[in-house]
Amino acid sequence: MSLHFHKLGFLSAPALFIAALLIPAPSFTQEPTIIPGKGPAYTTPPTDEPNYPLMGEFAGQIQVQGEKKKKQTVALQIRPVAGDQFHAMAFYGALPGEPKHQSEEMRLIGLRAKDSLVLSGGPWAIFVDPKGCNLVSSSGKLLGRLKRVHRVSPTLGAKAPEGATVLFDGTGVDHFVGAEMTEDGLLKEGALISPMFQDFDLHVEFRLPYMPQAEGQQRGNSGLYLQSRYECQVLDSFGTEKMFNGLGALYRMKAPAVNMAFPPLVWQTYDIHFTAPRWASDGKKIRNARVTSWVNGVKVQDDVELPSKTGAGKAEEPTLSPINIQDHGDPVRFRNIWIVDRGITTADFPVIASKKQRQEAAKLEWNEKPAPEQAAEEPAEESAAKETAEKAAAAEKADAPEKAETPEKKDDAESTPAAEKNADEKPAAKEEAPAEEKAEPQQN
Repeated sequence: MSLHFHKLGFLSAPALFIAALLIPAPSFTQEPTIIPGKGPAYTTPPTDEPNYPLMGEFAGQIQVQGEKKKKQTVALQIRPVAGDQFHAMAFYGALPGEPKHQSEEMRLIGLRAKDSLVLSGGPWAIFVDPKGCNLVSSSGKLLGRLKRVHRVSPTLGAKAPEGATVLFDGTGVDHFVGAEMTEDGLLKEGALISPMFQDFDLHVEFRLPYMPQAEGQQRGNSGLYLQSRYECQVLDSFGTEKMFNGLGALYRMKAPAVNMAFPPLVWQTYDIHFTAPRWASDGKKIRNARVTSWVNGVKVQDDVELPSKTGAGKAEEPTLSPINIQDHGDPVRFRNIWIVDRGITTADFPVIASKKQRQEAAKLEWNEKPAPEQAAEEPAEESAAKETAEKAAAAEKADAPEKAETPEKKDDAESTPAAEKNADEKPAAKEEAPAEEKAEPQQN
């Protein structure tokens, strides 16, 4: 699998996907917040809510009915709704955003009974348990089993490039106005980014609450208002048809190209390339703003022109306004926020995280604060011995005859600056192609 770059990002966004990385189980839980008119909002995985274990993504191969030796890939997204009811979306080929995904989709409905769920509405009956799904034909024949898949955004855990401004790393809210942090070092919804920017590249990681009784715009809603005027929608639209105002939309202006929502309570990513409008000296706008954005590493808006503000955004004018992380009343959480001011510097964007960075970010899945990077302390005896050896080496060098300094040629890996090494590093999606293939039938 290959990635195709241009100076603003990726041309083949589906290739940016990483699948089948297991997310560690939570070590604790919290009581949900009860929101009037919306029901419970969980910010950590519930232990006593019977529908939650059945939610998620599944993929695998099944036998094609009527053809003994032919198989096809089926992928499934399952979403709890009010009561013990469920909605699901079924796809052929692969999950949304993956290279083999086919645009045809089927909407399914179902009802939970004890620990299992039965979905109907497609050419098969689907029996769901927490680990997977059995697909059964109308004659009662088992066609195949889909296994649970956990996907991780290729930009999750991406570090700020050289020259970028780290706005939030869990240590404080100095770069914000009206911001609050959780006890676990996450940023709450409802904050203005204090520095103001014109043209920029913004990286944000967010986690949506689990709100099984809410629907539509009432379910895990927030937004990133660029210059307080143009909203990049944040919403729990997982397991739905592509929504006009769903996750990745330019609110009330343009639907996302693909519904890239992951299930709630997992970390997701938003990467936004924004170019501000331009104005004449008399206050007349001479060029519209433009936005390209990626959700979970997949391009959902491609250099879209914004002729006006979106939704409830502030009126357009030549003056700058801050980026607003919207408070829509739902407990959405944020972390690892950084920005590249393109008036000062440039960098390849989006930034693809290394395999190690993604794995470390996945370990922080349930509010665990990142451990500070520290050099391991040497035992006292080893430290003293090392110091003595260094002094002896220095004395020996001083007594040695002087030699003409001849610059030695370093190999390319040593002479490449760290930033260049990161840029030249093979993208994680390609490194982990076998793992990604596991998201397909019998390869989870």
